[in-house]
Amino acid sequence: MARAVGARSQFAAAFETTYGTAPGSGFLKLPFVSTTLSSEQGLIESDLLGLGRDPADPIRDVINADGDVVVPVDLRNFGNWLKLLLGAPTSAGAAGAYTHTFGSGGWTLPSLSAEIGTPEVPSYAMVSGIRANTMAIQIQRSGAASATIGCIAQGEALATSSAAGTPTEATLDRFNQFQAAVKKDGVALGNVTAASLSYSNNLDRVETIRNDGKIDGADPGMATLTGSLDVRFADTTLLDAATGFTSMELEFSWTISSTKKLVLTAHKVFLPKPRRSISGPGGIQASFAWQAAKGASRMLTAVLSNDVATY
Repeated sequence: MARAVGARSQFAAAFETTYGTAPGSGFLKLPFVSTTLSSEQGLIESDLLGLGRDPADPIRDVINADGDVVVPVDLRNFGNWLKLLLGAPTSAGAAGAYTHTFGSGGWTLPSLSAEIGTPEVPSYAMVSGIRANTMAIQIQRSGAASATIGCIAQGEALATSSAAGTPTEATLDRFNQFQAAVKKDGVALGNVTAASLSYSNNLDRVETIRNDGKIDGADPGMATLTGSLDVRFADTTLLDAATGFTSMELEFSWTISSTKKLVLTAHKVFLPKPRRSISGPGGIQASFAWQAAKGASRMLTAVLSNDVATY
C-alpha cells in the first residue's frame, strides 16, 4: 500500500474569475517549502438533557479554511504571490526584460484556487477562495530566501483525481540571501546583521449565515507593514533617526543581475528608540522594530524584474 510522502506532493494554483469557484484551466505548478493550507470543521458537544448520563451525538461547527504556505522567493513564481497579496501589477518592458510594479493600498484583491495533491493515496484537495492575508520575509547573511504567505480561504473539496490538468511550470531561479541588500534613503545601510519585513492585509472574514458553513469572502482592512533591523552598533545613524522621530525609506533587494531582481521598498519608516545593552566582551548590537506608513503615494512598492511578460 502506497503512503503519502512530502517529496511527491504538488501545489497547483490558478487565479479565480469568480470568488470561491475553481477555474477549469490555467493552473500553475508553484514550488513550495511547506504548507498548512487546508480546511477544518470542529464538533460541538451535545447540550441535550433528559436522555440519560451518556451524551447525544455532537453537531458539526462552521468550516474554517486557512493556513500558511512557505514559498521560495524566486525570479518568476513569486510574482504570483505578490499579485495575490497586493493585486495585479503594472507591467512594462520588452522581450526578456520586463518590470512588474506591485503596490499596497488597493481595494480589490484577487483570489486563488489551489490543488494540493498527494498522488500516492491518491488524494487531491482543491482549496478555493484563497486570499493572501500576510507575508513575512527574513533577510539574513546566508541561506535561501523564503517567504511565509498567510492565507484565508473559503473552503476545500476532496477528490481522488486531479482537476488541475497539466499545470504550467516556470523555470525556477531562486534568490539567495547573499544576494540581498538593505538601503536607507537610497544608500546602502552598513552593519546590518539581520532584518525582517512583515506585511498584512488584515483581512476580515465575511461570516454570513449560509447552509454550507463557509464564509462569504475576506475583505481587506487597514494594511500594516512592520519589521526589524539588527545592526552592529558602529554609528548613531539609526539611533539619531529614532530619537528625532525622523522618517526614512527602507529598501530590501535581491539581485541576480540588472534585469533579474526583486526590490521591496517601504516608503516611510519610523524607528522606535531601542534599549541599549552590553552583555559581554563581543560586539554590541542594537535592534530596531520599525513601522511603516503611507508615503507620497503608498506604503509598500514591490518591483520584480524578470523575463515574464505578464501576471
